[in-house]
Amino acid sequence: MTETTDLVITEEALARLDRALASMLRDSRARCVILINHNDGGVLAAQGFLESLDTTSLAALAAGAFASAREIARLIGEPEFSVLFHQGRREHIHVSLVDNDTLLMAIFDDHTTIGIIRLYARDTEEEIARLFADVRGQRHRGARVLEGLGNAQTDTPFRSA
Repeated sequence: MTETTDLVITEEALARLDRALASMLRDSRARCVILINHNDGGVLAAQGFLESLDTTSLAALAAGAFASAREIARLIGEPEFSVLFHQGRREHIHVSLVDNDTLLMAIFDDHTTIGIIRLYARDTEEEIARLFADVRGQRHRGARVLEGLGNAQTDTPFRSA
């Protein structure tokens, strides 16, 4: 299981995340893309036409739908369903699994196709997974440095003279 909920995202990582979402939005011609915490349904990041959307409710409901789909998959012997797709008259929703803790949602209309959305979603999922791996790697490297110092050495700089 990944540790998305424990990630500390730097400004640089957030900019990289925003660029990945903006690239998907532009290339796929989706209306909006939303990165969702699969565990609590929170919005991690979003790009696109969001003004008329209740992104908080959308994210929470998408996380709930994915949790239901996970149980349906288990009941039929599948380890996981990695994509949910909902087709409406005018608007469509594609939700995909980035990692165990993160979902990517695209809302789109008939100006694009599910195939185009799926193609760019895969690329974006891979980019976000790399970003999270890089962030986790930076955190673990920092933790190893502090562990190597020990309590006596880390307290020293903060003692008064």
